[in-house]
Parts: sequence; C-alpha cells; structure tokens
Amino acid sequence: MRCVLQTQDPVVLSFAQAVLSDAGIESHLFDVNMSMTEGSVGIFPRRLCVVDALERPARQALLDAGLKDEITPA
Repeated sequence: MRCVLQTQDPVVLSFAQAVLSDAGIESHLFDVNMSMTEGSVGIFPRRLCVVDALERPARQALLDAGLKDEITPA
C-alpha cells in the first residue's frame, strides 16, 4: 500500500475518495480510529492509500482534480 494523500480535512478526504472511485481506483483510509485517541479534535491526519501498482494513476487523478497541495510526496 502507498499513501497518496494525507489530510485532516474530512471534506478533502471524501472528495479524494470519490475522485479515485470515479477513476476505478480502490482506496483505503487509514488512521480513522485515531479520533478515539485524540478526543475528536482532528489533530492527526488521515491517510488515503492505494495498492502499489495504482499509485501513479491515483496521484494523477488527484492532481487532475486539483488536490496538488494535499498529495503526499512520492
């Protein structure tokens, strides 16, 4: 699994998941349950990951959707 996006913003995460889904790329959200640790403050970013083979097309789909600032470095 490769992390392609990391953010604390649930709206950005939802949009990114929709973008990847529309591109036919299955994504997985990590660190969702950290809210129990942090007390729902939102200080820990959530990671959006894809399988290794789909990292490049996933990054391109996110770039095309205007999420350049949220994409994690390769």
